[in-house]
Amino acid sequence: MKEYTLSDLLNRRLSLLGNHLPLLKQCLHGIERECLRVTAEGRLAQTPHPEALGSALTNEQITTDYSESLLEFITPALADPAEVLDNLEQVHRFVYTQLGDEYLWSPSMPCALPAEEDIPIAEYGTSNIGKLKHVYRKGLALRYGRTMQCIAGIHYNFSLPEALWPLLRQDEASAESDRDYQSAAYIALIRNFRRYSWLLMYLFGASPALDKGFLRGRAHQLEELDGETLYLPYATSLRMSDLGYQSNAQAGLTPCYNNLASYTDSLRKAVGTPYPPYVEVGTHVDGEWVQLNTNILQIENEYYSNIRPKRVTYTGERPIQALTARGVQYVEVRCLDINPFLPVGIDLTEARFLDAFLLFCALDESPQLENGECNQCSGNFLSVVKEGRRPGLELQRDGQPITLKAWASELLGRIGQLAELLDRAHGSDEHATALAEQQAKVDDPELTPSAQVLARMTEHDETFVKFALRQSQLHADNFRQQPLPAERQQAFETLARDSLAEQSRLEQQEVGDFDLFVGAYQASILAISN
Repeated sequence: MKEYTLSDLLNRRLSLLGNHLPLLKQCLHGIERECLRVTAEGRLAQTPHPEALGSALTNEQITTDYSESLLEFITPALADPAEVLDNLEQVHRFVYTQLGDEYLWSPSMPCALPAEEDIPIAEYGTSNIGKLKHVYRKGLALRYGRTMQCIAGIHYNFSLPEALWPLLRQDEASAESDRDYQSAAYIALIRNFRRYSWLLMYLFGASPALDKGFLRGRAHQLEELDGETLYLPYATSLRMSDLGYQSNAQAGLTPCYNNLASYTDSLRKAVGTPYPPYVEVGTHVDGEWVQLNTNILQIENEYYSNIRPKRVTYTGERPIQALTARGVQYVEVRCLDINPFLPVGIDLTEARFLDAFLLFCALDESPQLENGECNQCSGNFLSVVKEGRRPGLELQRDGQPITLKAWASELLGRIGQLAELLDRAHGSDEHATALAEQQAKVDDPELTPSAQVLARMTEHDETFVKFALRQSQLHADNFRQQPLPAERQQAFETLARDSLAEQSRLEQQEVGDFDLFVGAYQASILAISN
């Protein structure tokens, strides 16, 4: 592969890492995969969350996201992405033993959905925290509609080794504390992610089409593929386009990640600033809670971003409190589509590439984002999700046009240095191989998942729903034919039973009124001062 010029900072950091290669084996990875439960006809399952999967409130590996029908599988954070994917696959295999005649929906965009009011909102029992989670989701329904909440994705969590930051800080003679240096470095990673995440949409976007009913008759700029399917011919990820979450309330909320304090501050303000249309509705209708508050955001997690700085929270602690108190620990990449051709929606090749990509974002120069560049990043991202495979597509770099193909190849060349370093650390060539696969997609757009989805639909003369159901059935057969070893099956069953007992214990020990609980929860964030 052709050599590309690297920034001085990146070169210096690469040579430092070259002397501490074993450190690179300590990066941590975790995956969260959302997917709808559907019937054998490809319709949304209206059944409650299966009790055999445990409590959605307290099972750490199997929960629900927005809807009772929207499952979410969560892996532990592990050093080896192959183990993470193995763990995710085991969860899928266990779930299939408890699903009866239902299926897990294979793509990100939803199946044929029932009327808005018939999409069931997730239930978490009668404890105050369980009720809070339910009311929060009622608020999401009120603000954005239930249909939008049925879109599913893959979240990829990634951290660099804790021992790496002090080494870099000393090498750069930074006067910051280890904690502040580490937080600033993660925020710098996020800035670079904003600059380059269009590349992930091109390489891994897998939602170029959707079921016509999804738009509920709203105006749109999509084309008809068939009587039941809408699409854009060169789209990579309609899920991440402006079709998805459109919120006027959030429109002014664009933390450009210049430092951790300004990021947490902008979210804290949003959670404490009333938004007139929400105020008009109020928190109660006919004596029932309908949203947690009438502010721009009910809680900080309502802010929809492609990537988030994160820290593991203590019981009862809010995400912003954790970040403010202890700094950034890892990032959560949130823009990845589920690949409908892959049994768990993501594979090791994608994970290996993401590791090299995120390391590149973390270690390369990352100047502050000025307003003009912020808009340019958003513009590039939107161009790629809607027409990333258009021949000759041009993006904007430093205010100048550059073709996607030229810029992508150049970026892959630079990321290649990180892939090589990771391979040296692991004694393999898996990262370089993963990178070569991505270069092949840049050279030939027909190899991208989004092009493959359209090609299969055309080849089988299928609507989006028929294609997705066929893929879901293929994966189901695959999982059902490979039962888990008895002891793993038993471990999952025990986890499920224990989680139900834990939920029951929480409910029995609950003291205090829900209204007061919500008040205290709101106050907790307003009490933070940077």
